Amino acid sequence: MDTETDWVYRVFEPHGSEGWRPYGSDPERWRGTITADDSSEGPQYALSLVVADLMTEWKARGLHRAKHVRVYLWRDEEGAQEDADAIVEMRPSIHAELVASERIRAQAGYRPCGTG
Repeated sequence: MDTETDWVYRVFEPHGSEGWRPYGSDPERWRGTITADDSSEGPQYALSLVVADLMTEWKARGLHRAKHVRVYLWRDEEGAQEDADAIVEMRPSIHAELVASERIRAQAGYRPCGTG
């Protein structure tokens, strides 16, 4: 049985105490549908395409680490966030841009002078 499923995705970013809002300056860019084989790998395949697209854009824009986003995935049509079939959250490392020696100090609780 060769059947396909439409997976609808949308990317959100944190918006302080208000929760989550559509990601980016052009939210429609990060909203769409991916058609995948109707198998257990269908949702993972759709999510991997969205995450790869995000990472490619960040790299092209010169960002050296991921931004904090959530990718929501629904079967057939978009619904409420709490009704998503799958959610992937990407969080940047707060120590990602430190050189190794500074990263070790930060993990050990070291604070540079003047930070209290």
